[in-house]
Amino acid sequence: MNDGLNVAIIGAGIGGLAAALALRARGMQVAVFEEAESPREAGAGISIPPNAATLLKRTGLRDAIEKITTTSQGLTLRTSRGELVSGPPASSTMQSYQIHRLDLLNMLLDVMREAVRFGHRCISVNEKNIGARLTFANGAICHADVVIGADGIHSIVQREIGLTSSPTSEGIVAYRGLVHSSRLSRATELRGLNMWMGDGRSFICFPVSQGRLINVVAFVPSSRDMEETWFGPGDVEALAGEYKGWDAPVPDIIAALDQTFRWGIYDRPPLPYWSKGCVTLLGDAAHPMVPHFGQGAGQAIEDGFALAVLLERARRDEIPSRLETYQNLRLERTSRVQVASRLAGRFYRSASESASERAEKMREWMSAAAWIFPYDAEKAAAALLNSAA
Repeated sequence: MNDGLNVAIIGAGIGGLAAALALRARGMQVAVFEEAESPREAGAGISIPPNAATLLKRTGLRDAIEKITTTSQGLTLRTSRGELVSGPPASSTMQSYQIHRLDLLNMLLDVMREAVRFGHRCISVNEKNIGARLTFANGAICHADVVIGADGIHSIVQREIGLTSSPTSEGIVAYRGLVHSSRLSRATELRGLNMWMGDGRSFICFPVSQGRLINVVAFVPSSRDMEETWFGPGDVEALAGEYKGWDAPVPDIIAALDQTFRWGIYDRPPLPYWSKGCVTLLGDAAHPMVPHFGQGAGQAIEDGFALAVLLERARRDEIPSRLETYQNLRLERTSRVQVASRLAGRFYRSASESASERAEKMREWMSAAAWIFPYDAEKAAAALLNSAA
């Protein structure tokens, strides 16, 4: 165990809280600073893929996770006309979890609540000879040996270490919503991950909150620049118009929505670096990616667990080199996942084809699952650390 190393995490989202959990488990003192006054309802379900689910279950949270999730094995794909696209990869038999985002945040908060300070908006990070000094809008000041920016796509910490990102619109707007299963006559047919695709659009749904709710995400083309937020109000009637004539479950699900939220989908190239001195980045602050492979939360969780391995027992004078090792390890992997996510989106939204043609193309890009899903971030970090010893 290290000699009192303390870590400040900016951002109490899934990545920040998972990192706090992993760091504390390896003997570090952790404080998490969050701008919001409380966990914010995002009205969204998320998928926790096998590579991240494995890590969370190691922390002793298996039972807690099982209580708030539905599970699935693989993805059922259909054309817009309802034709089944066959031939899922063998790796799709690995278990993933579908969770309401707020349920997951609350579960993580239950075990990390004493470490989280809400109402703290970070405005500056100043490195010192040893550690860094953080200043917050409410006047609070914190000193830490390590600072982790887990503060999302508009990261203040990213800015403070001299980085800027250059987003490029995909020309796509995503609509999100939740439907009560009781309002759908076909709810029992929607177990697991289901996707319809074609004509420049895709539509995905899956159950969350142990099947009580169906999470909906619909991707449609748009020539307008949309705000990059989960909370922009959408128009259910306009959404229905985008999927007129599609396989019956799709318009039925849309008709059952009371409201929807929309956000613009933007892509970004990998950053040239993530770390500077004792400051580093994690999750969307480091490697925002389009959502088409469902790896945003998964890669953020991997970041936190890898970082915990690399910082365990580190001396203060070793922190910069350990963070550089973390950056190099994670930058290579997340850059590959960004590419896979980009290609997945293009596949989903490609022009209408027969189910057999789509099955062939699916096998091409889904080969990425063979290296994404079985990956063990803790083992990879430990191997790299040992090889450098």
